[in-house]
Amino acid sequence: MTEFLIYSKLCFIDGKFIEATLYIKNEKIHDIFKGRYPLADVSFLDYNNLIVIPGIIDAHVHINEPGREHWEGFDTATKAAALGGVTTLIEMPLNASPVTTTVDAFKLKQKVAFNKLHVNCGFYGGVIPSNINSIEYLINEGVFGIKGFLTHSGIDEFPNVTREHLETIAPILKKYDVPLLLHCELSDANIPEVNNPKSYKEYLCSRPQRWETNAIELAIGIQQKFDIRVHIVHLSASNGIQQISQRKKETTKLTVETCPHYLFFNAEEIPDAAPIYKCAPPIREKQNNDLLWDYFLNDGFNFLASDHSPAPPNQKQLESGDFFKAWGGISGLQFTLPILYTEGQKRGLPLEKLIPLLTKNPASFLGLDHKKGLLKKGFDADITVLNDTQDITITESSIQHRHKQTPYLGKKLKGKIEHVFVNGFQVIKDSKIVNEGKGMMLFRN
Repeated sequence: MTEFLIYSKLCFIDGKFIEATLYIKNEKIHDIFKGRYPLADVSFLDYNNLIVIPGIIDAHVHINEPGREHWEGFDTATKAAALGGVTTLIEMPLNASPVTTTVDAFKLKQKVAFNKLHVNCGFYGGVIPSNINSIEYLINEGVFGIKGFLTHSGIDEFPNVTREHLETIAPILKKYDVPLLLHCELSDANIPEVNNPKSYKEYLCSRPQRWETNAIELAIGIQQKFDIRVHIVHLSASNGIQQISQRKKETTKLTVETCPHYLFFNAEEIPDAAPIYKCAPPIREKQNNDLLWDYFLNDGFNFLASDHSPAPPNQKQLESGDFFKAWGGISGLQFTLPILYTEGQKRGLPLEKLIPLLTKNPASFLGLDHKKGLLKKGFDADITVLNDTQDITITESSIQHRHKQTPYLGKKLKGKIEHVFVNGFQVIKDSKIVNEGKGMMLFRN
């Protein structure tokens, strides 16, 4: 049994910071008292001026186990998550091998994740042309959504789907009210010839904004026709904002996320022969990214997610510098909060606006808002404690991801995660792992 008290002058409760004491008992927030409220014979953790928030929920993470655990596995990924204040993550159906497109593959993924989870973990299923008949079975097994690509995913085991495939599975998604998550790039042949594969500008031109906007148009059409939940992952093209905004005025069933790398980096800063920055869709120009920030600050995004997608150095082509051969993915699971807090401070982003986009909102999207995403009586005791006055510098020794290569290496960021609790157990103390294996597998409903 867990029983203790957490006190802070800055507990984020009901959308604002208040002085409060959280009474943790039996892995839940048993009660909340205003002010400082010690109880006899109950351990009292005094965090004074540290910021106490709900545990972060990252609804877009690639872990790659089984089959590609040399890229990233459950042990290393969930340790990194814990150190970053992430207490719950949802794992994407690729790039494991096998990909999570059948019930057998899903059960295998659960088996290999068993006893390796340091934070809570749920899963998405995938849709590919050959598994249309498996979608309902995956949903009944408890996946939180179905993910599909409208262009090549990067691995042959997970081919893209077409409008016809999506229209076939839409009635099933409607029946269970399960979201369709779409990688919104719709490729075409009208792109320039590659002259210098080490040029970031050429890579950027090879995945133009129209790929995203054309795919978004298709996604909105599917959503509107079948009245299903459609979620646009990792929006990078500001040209897509208008059509998304218009449809969101008409329905709550269209949602959209973006990721820290689209808000922190700009194309103008990315040197040639540096595919550590490669992702898809790509990091675009500062003017574009300023418009993403405007949309963010005006409550456009439903939530934010890391899209952590690591790969070994040889897959990232770090020696050759070839953007076109490199794996496209950014490693950043461990640093989402300080990245966004750092850049947000420059733009007048209140922490009160940022926190729900990392906690309450993804919990709502996932159907976990009855037990996660808030500091609330009866909710799971998933809690993150932030020191907003401390800076951190990302070094190789601090990174818990399996591979240390990340475009954030060497960056100085504001905000240090000092303590983290998962299901009422302290897993991070003074920014160090002190308890392992306290995460649970999560299933829809």
